[in-house]
Amino acid sequence: MKRIWPNPIIEIMPFNDIEESRDVALVFSRAAYDAVKERLHFNISSFTEPLEATLAHWDAIGADLKGDVIYAVGGGLAVDTAKYLAVKFGKPIISLPTALSVDAFMTWASGYRDKGCVYYTETKPPDKLIVDFEVIGAGPASIRAAGITDVLSIATGSWDWKFAEKEGQSTPETEFIPYAYDAAQAILDGVMDCAEAAGKGEPDGLKQLLDCLALQVQLCNLIGHARPEEGSEHYFAYSVENEMEKGLPHGDLVGPGIMLMAGLQGQDLAPLKKALDACNIPLTNIAQVAIERTVLGLAEYSTRHGLAYGIAHTLDETHLDKLPSLR
Repeated sequence: MKRIWPNPIIEIMPFNDIEESRDVALVFSRAAYDAVKERLHFNISSFTEPLEATLAHWDAIGADLKGDVIYAVGGGLAVDTAKYLAVKFGKPIISLPTALSVDAFMTWASGYRDKGCVYYTETKPPDKLIVDFEVIGAGPASIRAAGITDVLSIATGSWDWKFAEKEGQSTPETEFIPYAYDAAQAILDGVMDCAEAAGKGEPDGLKQLLDCLALQVQLCNLIGHARPEEGSEHYFAYSVENEMEKGLPHGDLVGPGIMLMAGLQGQDLAPLKKALDACNIPLTNIAQVAIERTVLGLAEYSTRHGLAYGIAHTLDETHLDKLPSLR
């Protein structure tokens, strides 16, 4: 049986207006919850704060989960944890993002880390996604619209998808689909169009970014894989974390990955950089030595972890001199 997952129901409303009579199991990120706790008027039976994205950690902290419904307040770590626990304990889940920082608020899988890479386990999309644009617009500038990186990655992910087909590296499950490729490019155009307004926290811009995230996720749901939007830019993000002592937010990793891989693919970087800058995505938080070590080892890393074929699989020391500057 083939399952095509839907996007969650999306309700756009102030968090203050949420009416919830059930006991709530809250899965949260500390800063996000502190920012909105005065707006949440329901009974919280348990507080669960995930600190890392591993299955063992999620199993451990889930032992104290209490409530009839799970509410996820925060970014990707909070909602991925909540989706995992919702499936494990058979509970509904409602996501309350405080920033449009990732596409994980809509996806049916939870990303976890193992052996130095990110893997995905099937969970489910939230049953409902409640979006308060006043909350999101007031969020930190560097994360309020950082989810743009999960749409801008269409530029590099789709390039990889077409490249894999050209090189005879597609699989029957991920064969190149021209109309899906074209649909992804239209979504990419849409997110570039709204980048400036979304980055400023304007409601119309944030709504268009939300639309583009939803369209991208549902396109991938329909074709059964993420090749239109996930490629070497994400592989770079997964790998470079192993070179760093301190983790960075998702956008801080994928944004530079987009620029680096697009440059190596021979793409025009100007429109991508304009959109990333408009959404306040930092491009210089990764040390150059970490970038170079990651690029040098990316072919072996991508092969070892079974990542879908892209330009990452072809990189070697000759590409180091071709890396674009992120400064």
